[in-house]
Amino acid sequence: MNILFVCSRNKWRSKTAESIFKSSQKHDVKSAGTSKTARIKLTETLLIWADIIFVMEEKHQQIIEKNFTQRSFSEKIVVLDIADEYQYMDEELVFILKLSVSNVVENL
Repeated sequence: MNILFVCSRNKWRSKTAESIFKSSQKHDVKSAGTSKTARIKLTETLLIWADIIFVMEEKHQQIIEKNFTQRSFSEKIVVLDIADEYQYMDEELVFILKLSVSNVVENL
């Protein structure tokens, strides 16, 4: 399964998620950001590649729906509701991501 994590700048939240889950033998994992200043910018190619898209906030889902109108990705999007208040690999962020993502992926 291809998993994509999305936040704004792809520096802390989505990058942390990618780092946590990239060693999985069951999944291929990538991350990207919605901002023009993102480390890796979100593209339609990445959205098409993904079987499931985890966005950190509802605004990221709205940006995807607004900027990528050629296809609908809404059925693949899961909003995690993780605010932009964590640094890369913050212990609390790692805990929240592991709990939230594992619950969704296990039910697929």
